[in-house]
Amino acid sequence: MTVIDTPRLLLRAMSASDVEHVVEGRPPEGVRWAAGYPSQGERAAATRVLRAIAETGDPAPFGSYEIRLGKDGPVIGGLGFHGVPDEAGHVTIGYGLVPSVQGMGYASEALRALLRFARGLGVVCVHGDTDLDNVASQRVMTAAGMRLVREDSLLKHYRVDWDGPAGR
Repeated sequence: MTVIDTPRLLLRAMSASDVEHVVEGRPPEGVRWAAGYPSQGERAAATRVLRAIAETGDPAPFGSYEIRLGKDGPVIGGLGFHGVPDEAGHVTIGYGLVPSVQGMGYASEALRALLRFARGLGVVCVHGDTDLDNVASQRVMTAAGMRLVREDSLLKHYRVDWDGPAGR
């Protein structure tokens, strides 16, 4: 099981069972969830992950990750990939945190770690988007190194590109 550590967080790959618990809205035994987790967005993402697992198999390591405060802290949100990289090496990401921890830099820290992880796996481009009025999410993607590439009537679209694998 993939685990990504940051100075304040632990990003842990979610198993199909973990994802089922999110859909059902009840934590697995021995796991604490912060108040407000899972959000409607987390439950919708978990439903998509379960559908993808049923249709194409486990997307690991390009699945969903829970965001925990430290090694033993509560789950405060989630982030992950919307699927495996396409033939050009592009992936799309999403993320969310419970309201009580927003504005503390956790989302940017988690996203930076996920971007490093993706690059290490050979991904050459990561996409993300946010509602036009979601300034906080726009700041998260900018802080993580993503840049605004276009805007439409509903969303602002961000991406980060790398010329080659990490370490080059």
